[in-house]
Amino acid sequence: MKHLKIILTGILPIIITIIGVLAIVAGELDDAPGAILIGVLIIVGGAILNIRLIKNLFNHEFDTN
Repeated sequence: MKHLKIILTGILPIIITIIGVLAIVAGELDDAPGAILIGVLIIVGGAILNIRLIKNLFNHEFDTN
């Protein structure tokens, strides 16, 4: 179970970033600034999620309780 958590910690932000990039590309193709903004927000959300997941992973890994 611990290995699955480590794998998801690495893959989930990458998938979210890919979805954000695809939203930006779709917004550029259709000339829709709202879609570009949504793509940027998805990427920022993925980065925040990645930071929180890694922070929690390291806090639990070195927890001695």
